[in-house]
Amino acid sequence: MIEVNLIPDVKLELIRAKRARLYVISGSIIAGLVSIAVVVVMGLFLLGQIAYSSNKDNDIDEKSTQLLSEEGLSDMLTIQHQLTKISEYHNEKNIYSRFFDLLSKINPAPPNDSVFSLIRVDSQEGLVKIEGQATEGYVAAEALKKTIQNTTFSYSEDGGDTLIDVPLTDEVVLSDLSYGKDSNDALVLRYTLTFSYNPVIFEMASSEGAAIHGPNKRDVTDSYLGLPENLFGDRATDQGGANNG
Repeated sequence: MIEVNLIPDVKLELIRAKRARLYVISGSIIAGLVSIAVVVVMGLFLLGQIAYSSNKDNDIDEKSTQLLSEEGLSDMLTIQHQLTKISEYHNEKNIYSRFFDLLSKINPAPPNDSVFSLIRVDSQEGLVKIEGQATEGYVAAEALKKTIQNTTFSYSEDGGDTLIDVPLTDEVVLSDLSYGKDSNDALVLRYTLTFSYNPVIFEMASSEGAAIHGPNKRDVTDSYLGLPENLFGDRATDQGGANNG
């Protein structure tokens, strides 16, 4: 039997190239949709927190007004105790919406920026855990660490004019570093970063004049870290034969 190839090799290569381009375009569209979905979810979460906090404030104001309108309130020790507790509970509320502003301040400017895949806040232990990846490798990971170490929070106490400035953290741990490929098949450094945070950053009592200050974005680049860009590179692939005896 004689077989004749009716499709030249050049045309086959063209078909393969078109197919590969279709895969790349489809992957980019999917990645874009996922990014939009993440932004929408974070926006809804923030709106929910704002609405929840607003409802709690209204409830507190309503209950306080109702109690203050009672006759003989000064003689009712139990009610006085409850009024004291209402203010205490109000001051103990945490403002976690500040965390979104914090994320924008600690992420270095391109090209040393990172993409975060997991962020977890442990209010009991006072820890933040971030899993992320960066295309600029170790330089970007160290830039993020330096940025966090140099981020501060300022607020005024009891409505005073003097601002109190406190560091975001006194301990940052960078671990689980490894290379991998992202959804676009680009080589990235994956890492886990954990740091303890000053609890005053999210406290209601620090609302007056509250502001998060990140370092100058240019101060966390290679020159600030004291590391030349060419110090880091991809790990060489094993060729074999070096240790075969």
